Parts: sequence; structure tokens; C-alpha cells
Amino acid sequence: MNIKMLKARLSGGKPETDKKLNKQEKPDLFSTKDLRGLIFPLVIEQILAVFMGMADTIMVSSSGEAAVSGISIVDTISLLLIGLFGAMAAGGSIVAAQYIGRKEEENVARASGQLFLAIGGLSIALMFITLFFNQSILRLIYGNIDPEVMGNAKIYFYLSALSYPFLAYYNSSAALFRSVGNSRVSMNISLFANLFHIALNALLIYVLHMGVTGAGISTLVSRALSAVIILYLLKRQNQIPVKFSLKPDKIMLHRILYIGIPNGLENSIFQLGKLLLSSLTASFGTTAIAANAVASTVANLETLPATAIGIAMVTVVGQCVGARELGQARRYMGKMLKTAYIWVLAINIIIIPLLNPISSLFRLSGETSALAVKLMLYHSICCMLIHPMAFCLANGLRAANDVRFTMTVSVCSMWICRIVLAYVLSLYAGLGLMGIWIAMTIDWLVRAIFFVTRVLNGKWCRYAYRNLG
Repeated sequence: MNIKMLKARLSGGKPETDKKLNKQEKPDLFSTKDLRGLIFPLVIEQILAVFMGMADTIMVSSSGEAAVSGISIVDTISLLLIGLFGAMAAGGSIVAAQYIGRKEEENVARASGQLFLAIGGLSIALMFITLFFNQSILRLIYGNIDPEVMGNAKIYFYLSALSYPFLAYYNSSAALFRSVGNSRVSMNISLFANLFHIALNALLIYVLHMGVTGAGISTLVSRALSAVIILYLLKRQNQIPVKFSLKPDKIMLHRILYIGIPNGLENSIFQLGKLLLSSLTASFGTTAIAANAVASTVANLETLPATAIGIAMVTVVGQCVGARELGQARRYMGKMLKTAYIWVLAINIIIIPLLNPISSLFRLSGETSALAVKLMLYHSICCMLIHPMAFCLANGLRAANDVRFTMTVSVCSMWICRIVLAYVLSLYAGLGLMGIWIAMTIDWLVRAIFFVTRVLNGKWCRYAYRNLG
């Protein structure tokens, strides 16, 4: 059943109305050149983001595996907390993109202003919670881990918490720039921030021998600087109207939260599940923690094209929905998914022969290095086969307001496949850390099946216009 027939049936048998609604009278909203201009900077930005994490890990590895492990377990917690205001930023940018598609400048300004109001309150609250309950949170999740690892984790957690508001405002501003198709701004800032971060890392870690403290300070300063620069550019360039206000706009906040809350719940539960698995990983010892940290860092590099295209899909599908061009939205989802597969195949084919040299950069023991390479190879193969379908299409569905479906599928798949299977495979089947990674890829497969089916059967069209007002 195609989209037009489905819309006609859903509207109670008024095919002439739906034919008019879905008739593609407008030219394509995005040319191939527009898509390239949106996607390419995002890919570069994602590469730079991964290299920032790799720079921390590689430079800190000179202080020992306990330092690497300390940063790794904090990053896992930070991803849970950052995911909350990341989801809010996504909700705001989707609403803004939809109003851009409708050419409603006043609503774009209202949505942008309310996004900053919400994201500011949330990120500051999270910062204070993590500052006050630093050690308690670490103990609750990881229990009695190695004292040296815990000491490093406490330091890095304090410094990471201070950066949350800066990161929240940066991500929100970058998302708003992308909503109008401008991804070059965040790419350029990311390039500058990475160079600055690496230089400061070198000074603090190698020259001043500050170890984990130096890595944390460098991360905090680079995030703060990035936030200041992008907020300045947002105000100066006037590409996106922003109506700053300390007064809540209930209608606009509701529209942002309509997307942000399900997305936030999905993100938080996803990261909570990863935290549980991180605790399970910690039970296998320092070798497993370090191997998992290195393999996860490289795995992020392997998936970054799909991540970048998924981010771009928010802008493209959001504007198509706002312009009431569902046919174009579905076509772009297919076209961008194909592009994601091409990029993912290319980058993984390049990385696979380099896994051993990459592992050697982290100065791991022989046992840890062998385990990390094994994990990375398995991840590369599964990434090329499954990952884009599991994660790119989900963003397209969210941008079309089909957020409850994506949340339900993601949460159920996460807990049933990734978590339950991880414990079964790692503990009862005796696969150890590899069992956790196998369960992760089964989770990918289940998501891919549901999301591909959803896009093809057209049921997402029911929700496309619910949140536009």
C-alpha cells in the first residue's frame, strides 16, 4: 500500500483530500548538492568528535590502564545524563525544522527560545546533582571497583559535570543551525575545539603530568569555548530567529516535549542499559574494562557516517513534514539510508586492516590488546550489515513525529535483547565480554527489522502532522 492510499484510508475515505495533500506540486526541497552540503560537514564533525575521545584515551594511557578505565566509566555515565538534554535539543530542532518547512518564522523563533530555556534548566540541574552525589553515583553503579580506577573516575566526573551546561547550549545551537541546513558552523567549531583540546591535553598531561585531571580540565575548557563561540555566531549571523525569554511558552514547550520526552526516555533507558552492561563489564576486571574502552572508541569511528546521516535526516524529513511533502520525506529516507551504507562500508573496509596498529596506539598489555582487536573486528562486520538500518531510519521517524513507536521499539529491544541476552551470553554461556557485544548486535537487528517495516508500510504518516498546531 502506498502513502496516498494509506492516507486516504486513515482519513475515513476521502481520497481527493489526501491526493491534494500528498500531491507533489513543489520541487524537491533538497537537491543532491544540498544533501552533500548538509551531510559532509556532519561526517567531518563526527570524525572530529571521535578523535577528541580518542585523543583523551591515547594521551591518558601514558598514565596507565587505571586512568583509561576511570575515564571510560565516567563517559558511560555522562552519556546517560547528556542524552537527556540531547533529546531536548533534538525535540527543539525537529519542531524548528518543521516550522521552517512551513515558512513560519515567528514559530521558529518561539521554538528556539523555549529550547534554550528548557535546556538551560535541565543541564544546570544535572550538573548540581552529579557534583553533589559524585562518589555515591559511582559506587551505586560500579560497586567496589579497583581503588585507583575509582580515584581517577571521581576526578574526571567532577570536571565533566561542570561542562554539562556548556555542552547542552552548544548541542542546542548546533542543532538549530542544522535545522536550516547549515552544518558547516558546528564543523568549523569542532575542528577548532579539537585542535585546542589536543594542544591543551599535551600541555597538561605530558608537560605538567596532570593525568586524568589534565584530560578533564582540557575537556571542560574546550566545551566552554565551543559554547561561547557558537552562541555568538547564532546571534550574529541571524540565520535562525531566536526569541529569548525566561517565561515558559506552554504551547511551544508542549510541542518540543511531545518529541523530547519520548526521545529523552528512549535515550535515558538506552544509556541506563549501557550503564548496567558497563557494570557487568567491570565485573570481568581491569583487562575487560580497558579493552572495552578502546574497542568502543574505535567502534564510534566505524559508525560515525551513519550517525552523521541520521542527524541530517532530522533536518530533511522535518522540513518535508512541515511542507506537507510526505512523499519526499519517504524518498529522502531511502536515499540517505543508501548513502549511509556506502559510507559505512568504505570506512570499515579501511579500518579492518588497521585494527592491530590502532590497538598498539593505546599501549595496552598483550591480553588486553588481543581482546580489543577481537571486539573491533566483530563490530566492523556487523556495522557494515545492520547498523544504518537500526539507527538512521529511527531519526527519520522521529522527525515525522512518530516518536512513541521508536521509543517503544528501542526500549523493548534494549532490555530484552541487549541486556537480558548480554547476561545470558556473557555469564551463562561463558562468552565473557564478547557475549555483551553479540547481544548488542542482536539488538541492532531487531531495531532494523521494525524500523524498515514501519517506513515501508507507511504507518508513520498517521502522526506526521499531529504536532504542527
